[in-house]
Amino acid sequence: MRRRRRGHNPGHERWLVSYADFITLLFAFFVVLYASSRADQKKQAQISQAIHSAFQVLGLFPASSSKTPDGKATKTPDQSVMPVNIILGDDLAASPRALEDFERIRRKLADRLSNQIATHIVALRIGREGLVISLREAGFYDSGSAVPHRSSQSSLDQIAEVLAASPWDIRIEGHTDNVPIHTAQFDSNWELSTARASELARFFILRHTIAPQRLSASGYAEFHPVASNATPEGRAVNRRVDIIVLPRISGTPSASPATQTQTQPQPPVQPQTQAQAQAVSQLAHLPSAPLPAHDSPRRNQP
Repeated sequence: MRRRRRGHNPGHERWLVSYADFITLLFAFFVVLYASSRADQKKQAQISQAIHSAFQVLGLFPASSSKTPDGKATKTPDQSVMPVNIILGDDLAASPRALEDFERIRRKLADRLSNQIATHIVALRIGREGLVISLREAGFYDSGSAVPHRSSQSSLDQIAEVLAASPWDIRIEGHTDNVPIHTAQFDSNWELSTARASELARFFILRHTIAPQRLSASGYAEFHPVASNATPEGRAVNRRVDIIVLPRISGTPSASPATQTQTQPQPPVQPQTQAQAQAVSQLAHLPSAPLPAHDSPRRNQP
């Protein structure tokens, strides 16, 4: 008779093998997470330092040495970071220094140009791009002309004197209404608006020696209106030249406010820097736009 083999009884602890494998994998997972978090700290420190440097240039943070998350003190490279203008909504997000200076410039211009403001040929406001000095066509230009009235030169001198003493960049924008123009000098409103902005930039450089690096000129024709072109009043408001004082600095002011208050007004100084000399030589060869004849109006006024 064969001997019956005894059956092998399986153990009841096999679950421990699967549990041990699971614990090992879980441990490896958390080790990888820990190593990744340590590597990200350096990146976070670099990002934090870059953001801090950018806001220091804007003047929102004090310009001093800062500490990174690892405890090391670093010095902000202010001169290697270009200033930027952050615009949020309709309000100007500039440094406190810029906002304070814009308000000071606005008050000074409002005092000097009180008559022009009262007659609505000059408007001042601080918008989302900076301090806007709006010159209406009716008070500064003949219809279809890019050259300002001789009678308006005093007002332009007042504006230029105040802006020359500030360090901020200036953008000059020419605007028109939607009435087409086609003359021997200007084929469209694009040419007219650009010529007016360029002529005013020429005036600031040649007569008041404002650094050319601070100036830019552009024409927008009828495509940036501030009022409706459906009415004569709205079209009159849209025909304008805007001088915008921007919250950034590219050049050097012609004179400091302290110097102007302590000394008597002097005749305009001839450009001394190489950039000013080049700009003057280039502008001197450009033909100036002649005043239009009164018997040849720009267009039919409504």
